[in-house]
Amino acid sequence: MTVIKQTPFVPEGPQPLVRSIAQGSRYPTHALGPLKAAVESVHAQTQAPIAIAAQSALSVASLATQAHANVQSLGGAVPLSLFALTVAQSGERKSACDRLLMQGLREHERDQMEGYRTDVSDWKLAHKIWTAKRDRLVKESASSKLEKAAAASADLNALGPEPTAPLSPKLTTAEPTLEGLVKLYMTGQPSLGLFSDEGGGFLGGHAMNSDNRLKTIAGLSSLWGGDPLDRVRSGDGATTLFGRRLAMHLMVQPVAARPLLSDPLANGQGFLARFLITEPPSAIGTRLARPENVARVAEVAMGQRLKSLLERPKPVSIEAPQELDPPMLRLSPEADYLLFGYYSEVEAQQASGGQLEHVRAYASKSPEQAARLAGVMTIWQDIAATEITGATMADAITLASFYLDEARRLSEAATISAETEEAERLRTWIFESWPRIAAESNRTPQTITPRDVVRSGPNSMRETAKVRKLMNTLAGHGWLQELEQGAEVDGQSRQLAYRVAQ
Repeated sequence: MTVIKQTPFVPEGPQPLVRSIAQGSRYPTHALGPLKAAVESVHAQTQAPIAIAAQSALSVASLATQAHANVQSLGGAVPLSLFALTVAQSGERKSACDRLLMQGLREHERDQMEGYRTDVSDWKLAHKIWTAKRDRLVKESASSKLEKAAAASADLNALGPEPTAPLSPKLTTAEPTLEGLVKLYMTGQPSLGLFSDEGGGFLGGHAMNSDNRLKTIAGLSSLWGGDPLDRVRSGDGATTLFGRRLAMHLMVQPVAARPLLSDPLANGQGFLARFLITEPPSAIGTRLARPENVARVAEVAMGQRLKSLLERPKPVSIEAPQELDPPMLRLSPEADYLLFGYYSEVEAQQASGGQLEHVRAYASKSPEQAARLAGVMTIWQDIAATEITGATMADAITLASFYLDEARRLSEAATISAETEEAERLRTWIFESWPRIAAESNRTPQTITPRDVVRSGPNSMRETAKVRKLMNTLAGHGWLQELEQGAEVDGQSRQLAYRVAQ
């Protein structure tokens, strides 16, 4: 007879709700090359996380340079367009960084708008005159008098083409639909920027709803790659726009970013992998130093450089003045060697079991991101440059590697459900803040009730039903132990109370 030996059950203790997500590494400001001084200047003035200032600087530099060159990558020529996604809480001074770094852009748009109004007024008058002449000549060409009809037909042929409306000088937009973006390209500049310090409005708006999501993702992905943009409408048929460029920077709060980062469609289409993503540690509560003004020279210099690049004539096709035809910015032998070395390293880590296996989409595009970053910094410094140096490529690889690490870190955080994230937030509050609060009110910190959380807990936990559900989750993981109904806690009989794990 087999004797089964029973081992007494020993509780394992509290179980973690989520795997610990490592804090991001410090932003490699030293690798920003010609943008470094301006980023440090804005950081000193705003005391925002330096990564926010860096994202803004790279985005506006991309807008200023993307019309003037394509860059050689390991897979061929690619645009200098950068897509950036910055995840940060409200109050991190995102708008302040954008305002300082985009000052040259706003000045350029304002200057151009003054001349545009005059040009539109002249065009309207010329168009009105042309239309009146055409209508008169068309009527006369149908005359029964052959001589008069022949003369009118000859004048009609000599009338020339319809006057062309001046192009809108608008360079940026915040929350367009793809249709709105296409309309801007058709009536305005071939190089645009989609910049928003409240990117949640774009992500939650009409362009990204269930009906338009796939179309928007496909269209924006095409623009990132420099591919033609197709527009199909039942009323006026199909239009294909060539030679367009788009730089993008969306600043979003974590609550808006998490659904996007975990969206199967956005990930499956490789849309998110086209973004340089970062979520810097919060600076709120640590900005106690007096803002510095000594470095403002660098920020002003960036504004002047930005304005001069935007005023530079764009290389466009002779046949189609709205189609960009940028020259190639080539890799020097040293830059090519460094970029291939980085590609080889990243490729090896994408194998099964490798560190980058679960972020292959980001990893496969990281070498191209390095080439784009190197191109932006090169043209920003010298618009006449014809090749990228090894030193600039080394800096660009440092930046691309940082963004790849951030993508790997944030992709893990994005898989956490909202409910689990809330439970983890409550657990942290109970173990870090509740002991102090209980001591101040002469309570026992080893016990806690849902009423305690509703009254003193995180602001997002003000509903008793929600708090009870979260506390049950913590109890299921061993962080809380439910007491018997009617248990006495701090001299009162409680319907529901918990003992905090020690």
